[in-house]
Amino acid sequence: MALSTRLISPLWPALAALRWAVPRQQRGLSTSPGVGRTHDLRGIFPPLTTPFSPTREVDYAQLEGNLHRYASIPFQGCVSGLVVLGSNGEYPYLTPHERLELVSCVHRALPKDRLLLAGSGCESTQATVELTVSMAEAGADVALVVTPCYYRGAMTSAALVQHYTEVADSSPIPVVLYSVPANTGLDLPLEAVVTLAQHPNIIGIKDSGGDITRIGLMVHKTQQEDFQVLAGSAGFLLASYALGASGGVCALANILGASLCQLDRLCREGHWQEARNLQHRLIEPNTAVTRRFGIPGLKKAMEWFGYYGGPCRAPLAPLSPPQVEELRGIFTGNGWL
Repeated sequence: MALSTRLISPLWPALAALRWAVPRQQRGLSTSPGVGRTHDLRGIFPPLTTPFSPTREVDYAQLEGNLHRYASIPFQGCVSGLVVLGSNGEYPYLTPHERLELVSCVHRALPKDRLLLAGSGCESTQATVELTVSMAEAGADVALVVTPCYYRGAMTSAALVQHYTEVADSSPIPVVLYSVPANTGLDLPLEAVVTLAQHPNIIGIKDSGGDITRIGLMVHKTQQEDFQVLAGSAGFLLASYALGASGGVCALANILGASLCQLDRLCREGHWQEARNLQHRLIEPNTAVTRRFGIPGLKKAMEWFGYYGGPCRAPLAPLSPPQVEELRGIFTGNGWL
């Protein structure tokens, strides 16, 4: 499949100017395809939105513009990589060609010492394996694999362990589990996470459920493994760090990335009172662009902060004028606008 080259080379210097705190690491563990390499997942991973034109085609020029804008922000060395094709990327609404093209384009624009996580979860194990291999070929460093959920009644702990084990066994790149019950109606069971953490090619989990007790237990029960827990939302980032999470994949980083990096730094340096004050100001805006208004709200807010948000693909509808005013009031009331 021919992949786009529309991300132009002048983008490289701006992105390369960003310093990344954590280098990639190597380890020898197994002869399985993806095993023998792990990555440090500390820090913030912005899950990119997918920009669409007014005709709802993927707009690669606007993607380039957003990436260039992110590169100009002083992220204080805490952003360890980018996520493409997560929930905020409208992954289910993209064609297979578009998915691969997006990964390839961002890969070409990303400095070599930063990680590219790409969503590759499908409903069947076979399709997930095939897409994960394709994502690796397109330039992804890590596969972010969401739980299959269409037949959620049959998705027992045993079934999910089998699914992820087959994917990890076949993947040429490390795998991060992805539990997002707000979208799937399914929590990846804790006992399944603990079992899968022992697989040498499964290096972590992004947990978006917001259950802090569960996050703490995952950290505790996997601490003997080479396994990292990522908070899946900015609303509970401080609490997750306090319990030992490595980092966060946070939709709000598309808008307030520098502030999330400040929270990351405050937590790591032990300035908990300052961190708590900042976390308080992030909770309501985060809820607004996730559970309250979703991706249409996230894209609208991006425009107020100098990024291209643009439309979503149907059936996601734009916000109504009263919703826009409510969203703006939330950001204004917390001192961000």
